[in-house]
Amino acid sequence: QMSWTPLLVLGYLFYLLLGAMVFQFLEKQAETHFRDQFQLEKLNFLQNYTCLDRQALEKFVQVLMEAWEKGVNPEGNSTNPSNWDFSNSFFFAGTVVTTIGYGNLSPSTVSGQIFCVFYALFGVPLNLAFLNQLGKGLNAHLLTLERWVQKPGRAQVQLAIFLSTGTLLFLVFPPLVFSYVEGWSYGEGFYFTFITLSTIGFGDYVVGTNPNKHYIPVYRSLTAIWIVFGLAWLALVFNVGADLMEKFLQLKWHKSDLSLAEGATTKLEDEPEQPRIHIPS
Repeated sequence: QMSWTPLLVLGYLFYLLLGAMVFQFLEKQAETHFRDQFQLEKLNFLQNYTCLDRQALEKFVQVLMEAWEKGVNPEGNSTNPSNWDFSNSFFFAGTVVTTIGYGNLSPSTVSGQIFCVFYALFGVPLNLAFLNQLGKGLNAHLLTLERWVQKPGRAQVQLAIFLSTGTLLFLVFPPLVFSYVEGWSYGEGFYFTFITLSTIGFGDYVVGTNPNKHYIPVYRSLTAIWIVFGLAWLALVFNVGADLMEKFLQLKWHKSDLSLAEGATTKLEDEPEQPRIHIPS
């Protein structure tokens, strides 16, 4: 059972190295451009406002960064809705137990941080149990579809229905809603959708955080509910993909072992039989 493990380890490391090289190629030049552009903007700002010196500007930039880390959008003002009203708090609680962790908002008080630790300690296993039960319900639904489809290849039809329905409900339609509400492009909405449901959660795109937009009170709460069901669906998809990949690797390794065994057998058959020496008892 462990014979294909080295192949999996090598493939995993190769995939990480490949991703690192591609991300470096795609993003490093853009980062350098944005960094130079930001330094140029600071120089222009100092030239236009001579009453400020560089040290004062750097201090103000630090204040802006600290405000952003605390969940306060620097573009807003004191009349913006609180990040900790019930709807936003419900959304944050969902990001904690689902381990998404966007990073744009976190407890700032010691009591809040301690509670967050214990809340996650019990909430993450509870969330896993809930998603497991929800996944069993989806599997039961798939079995029902299988009973309906009494034709050859019904497993393929069942899988196609499961994938297409889930893709429409969790990956195709939600970006349309987010694009309309948040003002994102469809590509940005799709990016946010997948990054969220896969629990990667970079935090570069988060719903309900634009201070220039007015959101309905239950907007983020409904988004949290959508996330929970989307997590269950995508987890099943990932499990199916993992099972297929394991079977593929095991099959490749098994075929390789069979080829080596057949080669050894053929070699033994081609060799002439050696004379046997009889040793009397």
